[in-house]
Amino acid sequence: MTSAGKSSSAGGLLDPDRPDGVRLTVSEANEIGSRALGKLGFSDDDTQIIMGQLIDNALCGYRFTSLPRILAIAEFEKFEDNRKPMRVIHETPVSALIDGGNNVGYVTVYRGMEIAVAKARQSGIATVGIHNSYYSGRLAYFVERVTEAGFVAIHTSCGKPRTLPPGAARPAMGTNPICFGFPTTKYPYIMDMGTAAFMWGELMLHAHLGQPIPEGIGYDAKGHATTDAAAALLGGVVPFGGHKGFGLSLVMQSFGVLSGARLTRGQVQDFGFFFVVVDPKLLIPDGSFPEQMTELITKIKATPRQPGVDEIRIPSERSFRERDQRRVEGIIVDKKVVDSLNAL
Repeated sequence: MTSAGKSSSAGGLLDPDRPDGVRLTVSEANEIGSRALGKLGFSDDDTQIIMGQLIDNALCGYRFTSLPRILAIAEFEKFEDNRKPMRVIHETPVSALIDGGNNVGYVTVYRGMEIAVAKARQSGIATVGIHNSYYSGRLAYFVERVTEAGFVAIHTSCGKPRTLPPGAARPAMGTNPICFGFPTTKYPYIMDMGTAAFMWGELMLHAHLGQPIPEGIGYDAKGHATTDAAAALLGGVVPFGGHKGFGLSLVMQSFGVLSGARLTRGQVQDFGFFFVVVDPKLLIPDGSFPEQMTELITKIKATPRQPGVDEIRIPSERSFRERDQRRVEGIIVDKKVVDSLNAL
């Protein structure tokens, strides 16, 4: 582990060294995070699942969804509530509805993804809903696992009210991301996007570091516009794209209701996680779908470019390219985050 302010002798690093950051190897980051999760009471198995995603998030260049998320878990109000083993409460050959037992979503959604893949292997298609859980992290991480099994995936997530409908003074929906995944013969094509203009984990990191957020995004508890991240945490953020983002966010919240959100606390505005997993051979029985997807992406990237444009980049392409490089270079974590984790 080195101070990022003292190790900038090498050029061309993906993440420049900075005085308020620490450069960690993968093993160092895993050790710090695993130790903190152990102090929070997580089992070795759950810690391994959580850290598997947090490390991958960091390697893919998603700063706020890596080690800082451990602090978010520890500070969330549901963390102090009693936890029970997750269980399937309704099941068919092609579906499962899962009560997460108030366990963190990094674990429950991972297990739900495994169930969806297993059912799709048997039946060609599966849908799984998870409720009574919270904080599942980056949707693309789960969807990539599905595409590795050769399947197409749709995965959505919704949560407690944090996003304001257009014209509202209080939040009514979660930040509500949606993710699609398609296997190819190379890297999978994965599209993962939030329906809020600013993701909540990033807002929490800004508040933890005392950094402002851009104008026009955050609102405080009284419905007044603010650039103070800490004040926005008590209020909410707006959807991206105005009424279009609002409509899409409401779709994600609806999938949460389908996943049993109301069964947790009798509230439809709560956490819900939803999967649809499809074997492409249901429609392309000769098994050529991955090759066709590769052809589609190749043709799109070969589209004539505007002057000064080096390439047409496909969503998720950057993170896949950078992941292996960061395994060698290490990852930058805010020193304040490392100190807070060690203080646990």
